[in-house]
Amino acid sequence: MKWLFKSPSSEEVIHLLAAWRIWILGALAGGIVAALVYIMAPPPYRAQATLLVDHNVELVIPEEDEDTRRFYYLQEENDKLIQVAWSDEVLEEVSLATGVPVEELRVDYLNLSHPGDGGWHLLADSHDPQQAEAIASAWGQEFSDALAQGGTGINPLITFSLVQVDYLETT
Repeated sequence: MKWLFKSPSSEEVIHLLAAWRIWILGALAGGIVAALVYIMAPPPYRAQATLLVDHNVELVIPEEDEDTRRFYYLQEENDKLIQVAWSDEVLEEVSLATGVPVEELRVDYLNLSHPGDGGWHLLADSHDPQQAEAIASAWGQEFSDALAQGGTGINPLITFSLVQVDYLETT
């Protein structure tokens, strides 16, 4: 056990560095194995639709000294919009547009990233980049349409716009 914590001698270090061919061979073998794994099982693509949401808190609570009330207001409004984004009505329209069943969309494809006052990123993951982009685009469009229609729980003072749809390769 003492040899484990003992510092190596200079001869051992020189011997280790003299085996540079083995180090290079190991690095090349590791790179080839990693490339083969990447070719055999590529990572999924991630498409993103970005919707800008402004809750217009200054119009709802114009003269509030405490940020606590504004914070709770934003949290309540975000919770309502999250429910709209994941609602059956929105996801059924996405399912009709993409041909993917609603349950698969919820479980395998869709993610909602950091909802709040500002950019809402609606993400779709798939091994096919065109499918990921189509799903993210459809979800962004349907969510935007649901907000435009208003309805119960959606504040009419909210402004929003669908600004971006693109895809990124995930790792």
